[in-house]
Parts: sequence; C-alpha cells; structure tokens
Amino acid sequence: MKSNLTLIGMPGAGKSTIGIILAKFLSLGFIDTDVLIQISQQKSLQQIIDESDYLTLRKIEEKEILKLNIENHVIATGGSAAYSEKAMTHLLNISKVIFLKVDYELIKKRIHNFKTRGIAKAKNQTFRDLYNERQILYNKYAEMIIDCNKLDQEEIAEIISTKFLQKNEGCTSGSR
Repeated sequence: MKSNLTLIGMPGAGKSTIGIILAKFLSLGFIDTDVLIQISQQKSLQQIIDESDYLTLRKIEEKEILKLNIENHVIATGGSAAYSEKAMTHLLNISKVIFLKVDYELIKKRIHNFKTRGIAKAKNQTFRDLYNERQILYNKYAEMIIDCNKLDQEEIAEIISTKFLQKNEGCTSGSR
C-alpha cells in the first residue's frame, strides 16, 4: 500500500501550496523537492541554471528524488521531474502520482517571474513549447489527473484527500 502522494505538474500549478494543504488534511508530512535541491546545493534553482544549465538542474532533481525513502508524505515535485524516467518510476513505486492539470493561459497568468523562477528549459524554448512537451510526460506518469482550472487550492486538496481516503478504506489501521 502506497502511503505517499506525489504531485506533478507545471510551475504555477499549485503543487507546493496544494501539497501543504493536502498534508494538513491527511495528517501527512510534506516534502518539496525544489526545496531539497536548494538545501543540498545551497543555491536557488535559478542560480543552478545560471551557473551551469537546465540539464544540470534536472540531473540534481533526479538525484534528490531517487534519495527519497519515506512514508506518509505528500511530495511536491519540481515541474521537470517528469523528464526523468528513473525518478518517476521511483515515485510511482513509493506513492500515488497525481497530475495537477492547469491550462496554459492560467499558468501564464500565475507566473510573473519567468526569468528568475528557475524553470528548467532550453534557452531557445518558448514557455508554450515547454508546456506542450511536459503535458505529454505528466499524462504518461499520472495515476490520477485533477483538472484544476476552475477550483481553488482548498477544493483541489479536498478532492484529492477524499479520493485518497476512499482508496485506503478497509486497510489495516496505521497503514495510512
């Protein structure tokens, strides 16, 4: 029985905020892999990209995800986690993977700091191209897809927690 929930999706989809709310609803721990990267590297995501490149950030992200050996947590991943088959296989083994699906236009409205946010993309790649490329990956790995376009963060967390608790009903106590 998988006791973790992993949130995947674009930057600006709400993975970190929804993850915190979800962890509170379900009395689970919370881990943000972007924060793990910043702690281990002692740099912001943008600094890592500026000092090397976006592929280096993706490699570091994969390493941090592969180190996760936890139970009873909500895991908010960086938007580029889905590029690593190894990382996603690991997350699928230890958790239920949930794609927070948000339309491109809404993501664009939410993100105002494209240049400094630490988004792992090629220099010549448009944000639209990145969005389209990642949708394929998120759909590939998602065990559950939540359309987040018309819902607020609390509603999304409530939907996920309800589904999670329904799936876990009937399990022995303490296995949540």
